[in-house]
Parts: sequence; C-alpha cells; structure tokens
Amino acid sequence: MHEQLLRVAERAARAVGYDKTHITRVVAYREIDAFLDSLGTAGLDALEISAGWKWRDRPWGSFTEMNWPDHDICNDTLDRKFDVIIADNVWEHLAYPYRAAKNVRAMLKPGGYFINITPFLIRYHPIPIDCSRWTEMGMRHFLEEAGFDGGKVKTGSWGNAAAVKANFRRWARAGWQRRLRNDPSFPVTVWAIAEAD
Repeated sequence: MHEQLLRVAERAARAVGYDKTHITRVVAYREIDAFLDSLGTAGLDALEISAGWKWRDRPWGSFTEMNWPDHDICNDTLDRKFDVIIADNVWEHLAYPYRAAKNVRAMLKPGGYFINITPFLIRYHPIPIDCSRWTEMGMRHFLEEAGFDGGKVKTGSWGNAAAVKANFRRWARAGWQRRLRNDPSFPVTVWAIAEAD
C-alpha cells in the first residue's frame, strides 16, 4: 500500500512540474544524460555499480548491475567488459576507492567510459560507511593514479551556498526550481567521465 501511494505521489508531482530529484543530482544528471545521448547508448553494454533508479531505463544494448553485498567493487570484478560503467554516488561509501577504480578500469572495453558522480559539500551519511570526498581536480588526479589517462578525464561540478545549507538539515529536492545557479566556491556534487585507453 505504501509503495502504491508513493507511485501516485510521484505521478502527481511530475504532473504539476515538481521535481523530486535530490538537488545535489539535477545538474550532474543533466550533464551525464547529454553525454550519453551524444554516444547513442542503444548498442552499448552498461554496468552500474550499486544500481539505483536513474540509469537502468535508458536504452542500452545490455544493462548489468553489480550490487553490494553480492559483489564488492573494492575486491571483485565481473568476467566481462563494458562500454560504460556508472557509479552514481557510490565512491564516497567505499573503504578502498583506489582498488575499486582499478577494478572498474579492468572491466572497461578500450574506449569505454567510467562515469563517477560523487558528493563534495554535503553532510556525512554512513550508508553503511562514508569515507571520502573529491574536488574536480582531486577526482581527475585520483582517476589518473588508478590507471586512466588524465588527458581523457573530463570533470564537472555544481553547487551553491543555499544548496549546501539545505542539505545540512534534510535531503533537499529540486522542487519548483528551474534555474540552478552554480557558484564554483561551493561544489555540492562532482562528476567525472574517464575514457579508457
């Protein structure tokens, strides 16, 4: 019954133009969607680490999930290669993010892409642990150290002081906002797209 009410609430919110997406994710999702649209994903094999709701509904050649605790990206790889690997707000929860990035690199086809979205200026959230944060520069260097060509890593970030404050109390939603002003001094979310050699 509870899930049915949630679905009704979701449809009603969409119908009146209210965006229930976490404000920390809206701009990153827009940018990543535009990148994926430019690739044309219908023939690509995708892997999502700790899969959520966002990426599975896109047209893919194949879509695979690698979820914890059945698979631990810090220690495990799958026995196949992928064109796109997505980690949507996962890396901050990893005890060994460097190992995990090396494992991702090993599962990418040549010319494949690792898309990593992480928070920066948001509150501590141990689900089940919360370990790391990166700036754009930090993420670029981190991925380079894990085996990606730094020249083939594109990063972006979004945030502002109001979004930082809003997420100290609760997980703020985009709501009625359409213009999401960016202030580079307050990066709430950082993302990277790293191409494998």
